[in-house]
This record gives sequence, structure tokens and C-alpha cells, in this order.
Amino acid sequence: MKIVCLDAATLGGGDLSDFKSVGEFISYELTPKDEVISRIADAEVVMINKVIIDKEVIDQTNLKLILQLGTGVNNIDVEYANSKGIVVKNAAGYSTKSVLSHTFALLFAFLNQIPYYDQWSKDGFWTKSTMFTDFSRILHTLTGKRHGIIGLGVIGKEVAKVSQMFGSKICYYSTSGANFNNEYERVSLEELLKTCDVISIHAPLNDKTKNLLTKKELLLLKDEAILINVGRGGIINEADLAQVMNEKNIRVGLDVLEVEPMIKDHPLLSINNKENLIITPHVAWASQESIQNLIQIVFNNLKEFMENGK
Repeated sequence: MKIVCLDAATLGGGDLSDFKSVGEFISYELTPKDEVISRIADAEVVMINKVIIDKEVIDQTNLKLILQLGTGVNNIDVEYANSKGIVVKNAAGYSTKSVLSHTFALLFAFLNQIPYYDQWSKDGFWTKSTMFTDFSRILHTLTGKRHGIIGLGVIGKEVAKVSQMFGSKICYYSTSGANFNNEYERVSLEELLKTCDVISIHAPLNDKTKNLLTKKELLLLKDEAILINVGRGGIINEADLAQVMNEKNIRVGLDVLEVEPMIKDHPLLSINNKENLIITPHVAWASQESIQNLIQIVFNNLKEFMENGK
């Protein structure tokens, strides 16, 4: 069995040596679109993260299994692949703790004024202080804050649980409309945006979440509200967000954008108050522990297919 990984670089140097034990294994760091077909022409299994496997690719290869190096499969024409007898297997749940950690890293960076006080100290202001502490910025805890969660899936539930431990009050909006959870208050999107001090997004990108937050919705946010998106880019309209951030005092932490890598002239790079924005380059999932979990899940998916064809 020939197994080809087309974008191993997206695993940050994760160890793929186990795959050599089950067949002929070839790994490429990245694969441009015009080389996808030639690299997997005689492969039975392809491993991909962001590479697109569409009808054109499927029709010119002899694949039996597509292993997605992640949860989302929007880069694969799953329906067409299945119609051709090709099995598609993704990896779920590998990054829950990592995304959970990053959510609160962004949140507490704002609540505890971490970027400001880090720079304040490095700029020498602490050395000039007349006392041991500083009150030029106000710090806050989560106690008594209303935390609204958009997308109460596996990660959303973990975020809710941890946030409650810090004393927050949880409510949620179901993006599918079918999620009912008796532990937390379910509210409309409008109510969540109007009433919450903290809002975090943990939803997939689909027809119901694309541009879920446009200027109309973002203007509903409370003054000094914190908005975190570790779900998917495209859920927030970023041009509208940049405009609203220039009009309202809201703080925003983003780990995902609609177009990745970030475009050179992105409107968020030109907002007036840059202290109100923290952007990280889609790394919430990418802890070393998560990458190890991911590789193990993908390897198990391959072994399962080899054993029973499913």
C-alpha cells in the first residue's frame, strides 16, 4: 500500500515514522495545486490537511482512502469521493484541550491587561514607579461576568465548564438550532450579543455561520465586551469588524481569519486602537500534545481501514 502525505509541514514537524511500518510512505512538506495529481497518481492512501481533493483530483487518481489531518473536511468533495467508493476519515477531538487553553489565554490577556503591562514594564515605567504596583489600567476577573458561547459543541462545553470555575454565568447560542443543553441558558444571538461581557466562538463554518456576525450584530456588543474567535474565519465579517472596532470600545481576540495566511492589506491591521486587538496565526490547535494526538488518531484511522475497509 502506497501512502502519500501532501502537506506534512502543517503538522509542525510531528513524527510520521509509524506510517512507514504499514506500507510505502512518501511525505512532502507542502504540495502546490498543480502537483497534487502527479504526486498521488499511484497512491492508494493520501494524507492531507489543507490540500484540496475535488472531483478533478479524484477522477485522475486511484485512491481508496483519504485521511484528513484535522476535523474539518471542507477541502474534500466527500460526497463524490464516497460515490467512487473512496473512504474519507477525519480526526476529531485531538485539539480540545489546546483550543481550550488558547481561548483563555486570549481572554485573560485582555482581562489582566497582559500586553499593556508587559510593554509598560519593558519600557521602563516600573523602574520609575513610586510604589510596588500600578493602577494605570483596571484589571478584571471572570467572576460575575456573563459569558456567551456561540457553538456549544465539545470545545464549547469545555470552555463553559472552565469559565464557570472562574465564576462566570454561562449562556449559549446554538448555530444549528438543534442543540439543547439543560445545564446552560439557551438564548437568541441578539440577546447573547447585547448582554454578554465575554463572547467566544467555537462553531464550524457552514451555511448557517458564514457572516454570522456582521456590522449589524457587532454594533449590539456592550462597551468593553471581549469577543474571541477560535472557531473558523468567515464567521465574523472582518471588514465590518474593523469598522466597528473604530466606532466602539470592544476588545477582540482572533486565532482564525477568513483567508489564511492573513492578506497583506487586511483592514484589521489599520484599526485605530491596536491594543484592543490580539491576532494569533491559527495556532490554538497546534500544541505539541495536540499534534501528537492528531497523528495517533490518523494512524489509527489508517489501521482501521486496513483491517476492515471502513
